[in-house]
Amino acid sequence: MLGEKDVYHGLLFSVEALVFGLLAIFFLLYSRGIGRQYVTYWAVSLFSLSAHQLCLAIETQLNDLSVIALEKVLLTVGIQVSFYFHLCALLLGIYSAVSKQIISKKITNSIFILSALFALTATLLYGFEVNEVYNRFYLRESLPAFVMGCGLLLTAFYLYNLPKKYFSAHILIVYSLIMGGRYVLFSFLSIVLINEYWFRPLAEVLIYFDLGAFTLLAFTLLIWMQGAERSIATSAMNKAQYLGKHDSLTGALNRQQVMEKLPLIIEKTASNQQNLAVFLLDIKGFKFVNDTYGLKVGDAILGEIARRLDESIFLPQVVGRLSGDSFVFIIDGVDEKQQAAAIEHLHGLISRAYHIKQHKVLLQCSVGYCLYPEDGGLAEDLLQKANLALAQAESQNVATVKYKTGMQSHGRRLLAMEKEIRDGFENNEFVLYFQPQLNLLNNRIEGFEALVRWQHQERGLLQPASFLPDIESLNLLSDLDSYVLERACQTIARLQKAYHRRVTIAVNITAVEFQDPKLIENIQALLFKYQITPRCLDLEITENVVMTEIATAMNTIVILQNMGIKVSIDDFGTGYSSLAYLRKLPIDKIKIDRSFIEEVASNDSDLTIVKSMVELSHGLGKRVLAEGVETEEQLRVLRNIGCDAVQGYYISKPIPEEALKKYFSR
Repeated sequence: MLGEKDVYHGLLFSVEALVFGLLAIFFLLYSRGIGRQYVTYWAVSLFSLSAHQLCLAIETQLNDLSVIALEKVLLTVGIQVSFYFHLCALLLGIYSAVSKQIISKKITNSIFILSALFALTATLLYGFEVNEVYNRFYLRESLPAFVMGCGLLLTAFYLYNLPKKYFSAHILIVYSLIMGGRYVLFSFLSIVLINEYWFRPLAEVLIYFDLGAFTLLAFTLLIWMQGAERSIATSAMNKAQYLGKHDSLTGALNRQQVMEKLPLIIEKTASNQQNLAVFLLDIKGFKFVNDTYGLKVGDAILGEIARRLDESIFLPQVVGRLSGDSFVFIIDGVDEKQQAAAIEHLHGLISRAYHIKQHKVLLQCSVGYCLYPEDGGLAEDLLQKANLALAQAESQNVATVKYKTGMQSHGRRLLAMEKEIRDGFENNEFVLYFQPQLNLLNNRIEGFEALVRWQHQERGLLQPASFLPDIESLNLLSDLDSYVLERACQTIARLQKAYHRRVTIAVNITAVEFQDPKLIENIQALLFKYQITPRCLDLEITENVVMTEIATAMNTIVILQNMGIKVSIDDFGTGYSSLAYLRKLPIDKIKIDRSFIEEVASNDSDLTIVKSMVELSHGLGKRVLAEGVETEEQLRVLRNIGCDAVQGYYISKPIPEEALKKYFSR
């Protein structure tokens, strides 16, 4: 027969189970809406607490504590498991909310499985022995209380040591201290004073105490959740405002903010009667860094550059990122001496080694700058003039250029020239001329060097000297290389089809194109497209191209050689190649620069140098071709010293494709 208290307690536990279940459903729906892991954990914690109270409600109907029926054991398992699940989910949620870290499913599942096994063991141990009532009580009541108490006290300590706490965190600290102390104290009292007459009334009082405490916990979690979401919303708004003014990758000011801030700085500088220096920096070869090491390394380097500029000893008024690898650096109150020091300082900052992900990267920069009020008083004008100075620094391949009057007209001319050049590519105005290469061993033409000319619609046939500097200034060298390479492959295919003979054409490759990671892929595509054999193509590179990026260059040359493409060193003797590296390079041919051939027949020093070059090249297993042969005497001397091949005006001037038929009709 159930007592009145049992019925009352059962009803009380049932109401608690219903309330906590409804709160758990609310938390679960909320977590699905906002996607926060800690809310999901707290939903599980409240579900477990609801299940725990429901099991207690059912247990109160089994008022005979000596009953060891299977049903009661299973019910006790439910009580124990739900209790430990409640604790684990609560603590996991608090940790996830505070640390803002995602806890993996593997860890979560492991914790819940271990807690379930722990609860199952505590329940089944002595579970079916009639005389082990006290031991069962200790394992099912005292032990869970001790574990819960320790967990809550540790939580209070953890939350107390947080540098920044929500209001709800303070409530949770107080709750954890009180409830942690309550559970630890109860666990000891339940062992020592279980037979005291007043222990059962104390346990009944704690039922009402726990009801209030659990309710406080649920609403504290609600307050925490709302506070956290407000904080996240505020943080997102602040971040959006920050990103509206700063570059998301580097943290430097973005272009829009630079344009807004610079007029204010100009106004302040004018009121203080000071001057202002506006520096624009462009990182040389940064595309190569991205292509070689990957975008993540490139992004890390850009961030490091922005950090170095921002922490400069010159205390910049503005550090901004205007585009890909272009930065602006503005300082005030600088005289001529300080300008020179600032320029040296900027180059030093950029050229210092970057150690990113076990990579050591070395970079340089081009700098263009102008002064306020000397070069203008408007922000847009100053940035434009600094940009013109930067463009000239890049086109002239110098480190630094200061803006000078007249650069604007040069800039406008370059813009007009860029349109003409791009139109020239599109309309096939760039044409190839071919200069024969004579084999001195058999007196037969062994190949042709492709030389580009511009058949301009208005100015006629232009030599490279009249347009290559502009193409380089406009960073269109790679476009020109690709254009010439494809036209050369087209010519090889046409000549082979027309005369059924193998034709070798040499094509000059600039440093920009040679360092392009897609060079190999592009060449393979051209060979397949025009159905020509790799041995018909001879790529000519200068010494300096090889020595700039030795490891990359050697790797590229090896791949080209394995494909069957010949590689030659052009303008040999004008660079700074190392004989050690030259010996290792798997090149086919070395081309001696025309500057050594000009007086080879009349100057003993030049003859000695050329003869040494020929002997050196043969000693390294390379063939030798002399450029710029213009007289019979030069040809005779080169033949006598063992040169393998020659080219120059004495053999033939560069001729168009239609004039090549005379070499195939012989």
